[in-house]
Amino acid sequence: MVCRPTFIVTIDVEADNVWARNPCPKMENLQYLNRFQTLCDSHGLQPTYLVNSDVAREETFQRFGHEVLKRKAGEIGMHLHAWDNLSGFKLTDQDFRHHPYLIDFPPEVIRHEVEAATAMLEKIFDVKMVSHRAGRWALNATYAQALVDNGYLVDCSVTPHYSWADHAGAPDGPGGCDYCDFPDRAYFLDLDDISRPGTSPLLEVPLTIRSRSYGLFDRLRTVANSARFIGRFLDCYLPTHDWMRPNGRNLGRMIGILNWSRARNVDHVEFMMHSSEFMPGGSPRFPTSETVELLFADLEVLFAAVNEHFRNMTLGEYRRSKTVTPEHHADLDSGKLRL
Repeated sequence: MVCRPTFIVTIDVEADNVWARNPCPKMENLQYLNRFQTLCDSHGLQPTYLVNSDVAREETFQRFGHEVLKRKAGEIGMHLHAWDNLSGFKLTDQDFRHHPYLIDFPPEVIRHEVEAATAMLEKIFDVKMVSHRAGRWALNATYAQALVDNGYLVDCSVTPHYSWADHAGAPDGPGGCDYCDFPDRAYFLDLDDISRPGTSPLLEVPLTIRSRSYGLFDRLRTVANSARFIGRFLDCYLPTHDWMRPNGRNLGRMIGILNWSRARNVDHVEFMMHSSEFMPGGSPRFPTSETVELLFADLEVLFAAVNEHFRNMTLGEYRRSKTVTPEHHADLDSGKLRL
């Protein structure tokens, strides 16, 4: 019997419309998570909720998260936004506006933030944190080592085929991570070079992204850099990347990713959204009640298609399904690594 590929649902749980860079963010979107969880329940899907520290302090999410864990209907993991850090360390006097990457911060701050946020989440939810996604998809070797040191077993920060280098973080920083040459399948990280497989206990589960080529239109796209209207038109109707992430007009492309992944014998497909995208006006992509209703209609179709050919796991469950290397067995025997 051929094992079906795994479909992993990940949700970044964070404040309302973080794209607006509000210095006093609200958390109203947390009230809309129940509808999404109910949809997942109806399709037998167990989401992994990757939780930011400001959200973890909210009673609304604490009640929701405890109920999800009690019913074994999902998993709680960590998501870090560097501008909302627990140490109080600031790179600028307006970090809320610049949204610096955690990798812009000194190594000792990175390590402190991972440790502090992990301790807070574990205390609130009384479970070991094993799953993680970096804020703004920014991961480096220092960050990965801090995750390992704090007992994390799986990360999902890599966006293969895609670069964030031209997305500014700290004003004097180098920008985001370039993941163009990273693997697009799950791999244990090399902690000296996170772009290649290694023997650490930290499994990288990249977001599912399909790179597209359109021949002549790709050449036109390079010319269109100076003509913004043409560039926006091509990005909208002929995107260079198909993401397993709803945007209100890509249901067909997401179904295409499912078929493409099965044809390539891919072991996992990873879906992601932000919690604020379930609330009208909580994000730029879904500004109205009508757009949110269309989103849920698309999710019904997508999740029904998933059930035909995929099995579901949380990030932690997927990590536990992976073969442990001989090096990991030594840590298991010594009690250093928990699966």
